[in-house]
Amino acid sequence: MLTPDATKEFTLITPDAAISEATHGGRAKCLQRLVRLNLPVPRSVALSFAAVHRVAEGRMADTPGLLSAFGPEPLVSVRPSSGDADWGGPGAILNIGMNDVRRDQLARSIGREAADGLYLKFIQTYASEVARLDPEPFEEAIEATDPLRAAMDAFEFEADEPFPQDPAVQLAEVLRSMARAWEGVSARLLRQARGAPVDAGLGLVVQAMAQGIGAGESGSGVIRMIDAKTGARQITGHYHRKRFDGNGLQREPLHLSSDPRGASMQEEAPEVYAELISVLETCRRNLREEMEVKFAVTGGKLMVLDAVRVARGARADVRVAVALAGEGIITPEEALLRVEPMSLTELLHTQVDPGAPRDVILRGIAASPGGATGRLVFSSHAAQTSASHELPCILVRRETTPEDIRGMHAAQAVITERGGMTSHAAVIARGLGLPCIVGASGLRISQRKKTLTTADGRVFVEGDIVTVDGTAGVAMAGEIEMLQPSLDTHFRTLMDWADVACDIGIRANADTPADARMAHTFDAEGIGLCRTEHMFFEQQRLTVMREMIFADNESDRSGALEQLLPMQREDFVELFRIMAGLPVCIRLFDPPLHEFLPHDREGMMALAESLDLPLSDVVRRVEALSEFNPMLGMRGVRLGVTVPGIYDMQVRAIFEATVEASRQAGAAVVPEIMIPLVSAKREVELVKTRIDAVAAAVKVETGRAFDYRLGVMVETPRAALRAGEIADHAAFLSFGTNDLTQMTYGLSRDDAGRFMGTYVSNGVFHEDPFHTLDKEGVGELLLIGAERGREARPDIVLSVCGEHGGDPDTIAFCRDAGFSYVSCSPFRVPVARLAAAHLALRSPRPARE
Repeated sequence: MLTPDATKEFTLITPDAAISEATHGGRAKCLQRLVRLNLPVPRSVALSFAAVHRVAEGRMADTPGLLSAFGPEPLVSVRPSSGDADWGGPGAILNIGMNDVRRDQLARSIGREAADGLYLKFIQTYASEVARLDPEPFEEAIEATDPLRAAMDAFEFEADEPFPQDPAVQLAEVLRSMARAWEGVSARLLRQARGAPVDAGLGLVVQAMAQGIGAGESGSGVIRMIDAKTGARQITGHYHRKRFDGNGLQREPLHLSSDPRGASMQEEAPEVYAELISVLETCRRNLREEMEVKFAVTGGKLMVLDAVRVARGARADVRVAVALAGEGIITPEEALLRVEPMSLTELLHTQVDPGAPRDVILRGIAASPGGATGRLVFSSHAAQTSASHELPCILVRRETTPEDIRGMHAAQAVITERGGMTSHAAVIARGLGLPCIVGASGLRISQRKKTLTTADGRVFVEGDIVTVDGTAGVAMAGEIEMLQPSLDTHFRTLMDWADVACDIGIRANADTPADARMAHTFDAEGIGLCRTEHMFFEQQRLTVMREMIFADNESDRSGALEQLLPMQREDFVELFRIMAGLPVCIRLFDPPLHEFLPHDREGMMALAESLDLPLSDVVRRVEALSEFNPMLGMRGVRLGVTVPGIYDMQVRAIFEATVEASRQAGAAVVPEIMIPLVSAKREVELVKTRIDAVAAAVKVETGRAFDYRLGVMVETPRAALRAGEIADHAAFLSFGTNDLTQMTYGLSRDDAGRFMGTYVSNGVFHEDPFHTLDKEGVGELLLIGAERGREARPDIVLSVCGEHGGDPDTIAFCRDAGFSYVSCSPFRVPVARLAAAHLALRSPRPARE
């Protein structure tokens, strides 16, 4: 008989055996924990990673010696035991040791039918999984008059030898097969894709079979104490009764707990049911986790075969972690670390049910998470019309422009043929919380015919129903069942714990009062970026904006800006009110003016009519404002210097709103004003002079004093390199990593999606730099800018306000660099807060000299 340390090849699992996850895998270690808890676990033997590797190399284990642990007539199973169950591995093999003699013995206790069934199933499994024979002859054998005899004959014919009767030979071949399957190239690549290290080892567990067949209460099943989707306390699982009563084997599925739909174990075998519940509670308390227990019952005697962590989604993860911490089983800090930050997107957005059938029609870049169903529309006007009739719609465009913002507001989701993670559609959709797919490969759109043609040639027309899964980056035909958002008390509690732990500020990018309300809902610590241009696309404001653009003289331009002033002031008052004393950073006007003008003939005709101008004048002005590369042209601070009236109007609106909001709140509001696209110190000096003049004028006019903070958005490489001299005029530097990445790489963020996948797969880039911050290139510019800014002004505030701000890796980079905060889309704020908490708990922020 084996002792716990009998050989170096295998170890009997006892409470004090030398077994660890690092040497024997998770299943072996978990079984040892169950044994230590005095749970009824069948006799089990563990093979270490090293032992299994030797088997794979052809050095066979002493299987007769191993089987001696299970008595003279062993019947065992073999299950994999890797470092992480999610890495996959070979499937379990049951009933090893089954042969003609053992079948006859079992027939006396469980009946000939059941014994033959177990033997037949073992032969089929052994043939296909161990001997690697063609499974078809064994599938055909089931239809024979004598299935068992037919299977035995098929094995001898296919393998050129009789089915092995020696249990030691059977076990040796099972171990060899499983070891070699683990070390195969395909298996290795698959588990590496799931996060396993290259040298991940496999352990194996050999366990005495507990059939769950016999006289009295017998059967087998799986039981959990929670719902795997929601995490709610609820007995779930299944139980298959297999009772032999002398007249044959009686098979009957039973519910576990009392159920009006039919018989249950709780009612028909209450003692076994109570013992199972006790096992679950013992596992929960001592293993500090919600476990799924695999069990067998033979003649009323319970055996626990295995226990694994309940596989579950983010909703259940949050609820379970908070519940365990609430009961003192784990600490709040451990609860935080048990929830992956990126998984929170499942709670914040409506999601496509992962278990629902899918007819995928297109794939693209998952630019904004969530799920939505609606009818296809191909223009913003059609989206608004659909919304006015309360018909949910999916907006499809080649690429979106600022003109499409109203259509995006009206749509349930957005699909674009072009674009990447920081394209216009992606950024706006994330801000709105809309599911979005960009860069849809193989997609062809006809705006004229209002059709969408997929890569496989299917054609969808306007009005067809589709479902968008922005989390996975796929769209499906028809309507699919959804899972609703879950911002319940468990989520709120977890976020409260995260705020206590994290040591870097998390703000939100919010462009409108609606965005600000969402940011406040998610407990952002303020607004880190308000892109004011998004406030101008409401129809009434857009008309006035276009009048300003078409003004022929300063007087007419000033008149149009005076109309926009109260609209902007109203927006800013509302922003300050919603954020209730939290900081609000407002970026002055950034995009080129041509973005506010139509570019198709129909739009230009409508504009000519609204402005009472000849069409030729409108066409001429649109052409005159067009630029070869508008993202590098007349935009940002360049507009503020050349057309200063726009910035004058905006800062006046900010200061007048500051006075009004301070009066309403009874406390001082201190706005943060950010100058975009700066490249030179002189640009800041020119704009700052005008801002100071407007501030002085408003103070005189209102008779109220106020403060404000002026900063710069660092989004050109030159601004990062010259941050020292720019910092002389700035209280803060906020790095706009979207444009900074674009300019550093010389890549168009709207077009890079066409080839980015090829670049990443070929190792040119490790990741899409618009998705994850490029630490070596763009990151170095951030570090240079931060260092030079601090040298010139030690108290300067540093932050990142690009879309990278919601990425956990970017947050880690910013923490290490000593940045004060990051800012991201409102719906990414909870992800960022939890990621920051993880970082703070795992590695305290280094102190700066």
